[in-house]
Amino acid sequence: MSDELRPRSTRSKKLSTIARHGRLHRSNPFVTVAKVLAASLAVLLVSGASVAAIATYDVASSVQESVPLANETEGPAPKIDAIPGGVNLLVVGSDSRKGQDASFGPEDSTGDLNDVTMLLHISEDHTNASVISFPRDMYVPIPECPDPDGGTFDAMSSQKINTTLTYGGLACTVLTVEKLTGLSIPYAAEVQFDGVMAMSTAVGGVPVCVAEDIEDEYTNTYLPAGMHTLEGLEALQFLRTRHGVGDGSDLTRISNQQVFLSSLVRTVKSASTLSDPVKVYSLAKAVTANMNLSTSLNDVSTLASIAVALKDIDLSKVVFVQAPTGNVDGGVEPIQPDFDDLFTAVEDDDSLQLAGDPAAEDPAAIPDPDATTDPAAPVPDPAATPPTAVLSDSVQGQTAGDVTCSAGRSLEDQ
Repeated sequence: MSDELRPRSTRSKKLSTIARHGRLHRSNPFVTVAKVLAASLAVLLVSGASVAAIATYDVASSVQESVPLANETEGPAPKIDAIPGGVNLLVVGSDSRKGQDASFGPEDSTGDLNDVTMLLHISEDHTNASVISFPRDMYVPIPECPDPDGGTFDAMSSQKINTTLTYGGLACTVLTVEKLTGLSIPYAAEVQFDGVMAMSTAVGGVPVCVAEDIEDEYTNTYLPAGMHTLEGLEALQFLRTRHGVGDGSDLTRISNQQVFLSSLVRTVKSASTLSDPVKVYSLAKAVTANMNLSTSLNDVSTLASIAVALKDIDLSKVVFVQAPTGNVDGGVEPIQPDFDDLFTAVEDDDSLQLAGDPAAEDPAAIPDPDATTDPAAPVPDPAATPPTAVLSDSVQGQTAGDVTCSAGRSLEDQ
């Protein structure tokens, strides 16, 4: 395994410029550690609704043959079908302490910032999915948002995206991301602290690879190079760490979280998880007990239908990416046209391909002019294969099928 999170290529169909993770200005770690904790915990539930749906669907499909009762009125058995069309589902992670374990601090010790904002997209034909992370310090325009107490909040031209939850609740975060991406987002979920530990424990731990030692005195995370199966508090610490990975920035931490998330997806979709009723039930309980769902999503049949749409997508077609950004004073801002190109590809339901993916440079994809065609061979239907969008080098990420390693950072380098 490579000691990098992912090999990067200098080839791109859109830009020849390479944008790397930048180092943000450091703020007082004692002030920001609570925000880091909230974001890290929430990131595990990037596809939280889909994980809950997978579990719900598996429970429903594993029920044994029913026994008719004497006074029972016979009726048609309910059928769970894939949700029609595509899905856009926004998952935000709040740093609020309300309703959380007292060990995380008093309920009034923090505000209510969405330090993690992630968009799950499932293509209309259910052949690919993507999970896009928006950096918490990204400056964005915020539209008018409904005030939960009545009326509306004024629009703002440029604020950090992680203030939207405080400003107007989950609805405001959804409106902001819709304005930013041009996508319609009918489903949303807000998650808090305790779910990450419960979910990682429910699946029996999540295996992660660490290329170099991770050392972080702020989150008490110390992992030597090698393979580790993390659950509970250890999983929390791994997702929390910022100083202990990469260059210590929030952007590098997103890459580290993707290492965990891709492994979580592989673990959840494995036979050892979905064939174990205890794990399935524990997963469903862990997710649903730790999420506030939009009214549109707060329905078991909706969750289950999303699961049916997701369950057969190949791991190589589930792509985790970070929205491309560049450093500005006090935060980051979208890189153009890369940012808009990414969401145009999402809106078009293209299968996303990272510029560093070997498939993007596969010579086999280039027709051989000297090759002969077998007249008896079936003619492929171009309409049956969704277009592939090779993303710019500035879009960092990996697929759920990629087994990658965290790039650790020692105390000496901090």
